[in-house]
Amino acid sequence: MHYNCLIIDDETDLAKMTCEYFQAFDVTCAWLDTSEKYFSFIKENTADLLLLDINLQKESGFSLCKKIREQSDIPILFISARQSDDDVLIALNIGGDDYIKKPYTLSVLLAKVKVMLKRMKSNQSQTECEGSAGLSCGNFRLEEETLKAFVKGREVVLKAKEFKLLKCLFEHRNTIVSKETLFDVVWGDAYFSDGTLNVHIRKLREKLEDNPNEPEMIRTIWGTGYMLEIEDED
Repeated sequence: MHYNCLIIDDETDLAKMTCEYFQAFDVTCAWLDTSEKYFSFIKENTADLLLLDINLQKESGFSLCKKIREQSDIPILFISARQSDDDVLIALNIGGDDYIKKPYTLSVLLAKVKVMLKRMKSNQSQTECEGSAGLSCGNFRLEEETLKAFVKGREVVLKAKEFKLLKCLFEHRNTIVSKETLFDVVWGDAYFSDGTLNVHIRKLREKLEDNPNEPEMIRTIWGTGYMLEIEDED
C-alpha cells in the first residue's frame, strides 16, 4: 500500500493523533513505534515522506536515518522534543531535510507536509516531461538524468536536494538568489530554518570548490542569499 506520510515515533498517543489528523485532510498516513519495524514495513508498502522521532526504543532516529540514506532519498523530517542546535545540525548533516521541534501544532505540521508533497509531485511531473535535459555554461554542466555536475572536466555526484539547490543557483547564475527563493524551490517552503540551507550549501562547496573554506563559485551574500559565479562562454 502507498502512503503520503509515514510517522516513526514511540509517543503513541501523539503519533496516532497526528496520523488521524492527516487522514482527515486527505493525507494518507501510517505510523510505527520502533525503528526496527521500518524495513519490514517498507518491503510491502511505500511512502512519499517520513516524519522521524530521534528518541526511539533500542535505536535512535539518527541511526535509522543513516541506514535509510544508504538506499533512499525519501524526504525525512525529524520531529523531536530535543531543542539544542547541535541536534538540529546532526539531523541535517546525516541526511534530514528539516527539523521540527515538539510540541508541534498539527495544522502547521500538516501545512508543511502538504507543501512538500505538492512540490514533490510537481518536480516528478517536470522530470517526466523534461527527460534528460542538460544545463551547461562554459566549463560547468549539470546532468539531470544522473544528478551529476561536471566542473572543469571533473565529475561530481550529487544527492537529490543538492542537485535541486545547485540547479536553482545555476539557473540564476551570476545574480543573487534569496534564501526564501531557495527554500521555496528546493524544499517547497519559504520558512525552513537557515540551518537546513547552510548545511546543504556547505556540502555543495565541499564537492565543487577547490577550497570550501574560501569559495570562489558559491558566494555568500550576507543577509540576502547566495550567488553562483560562472564565466559564460565567449
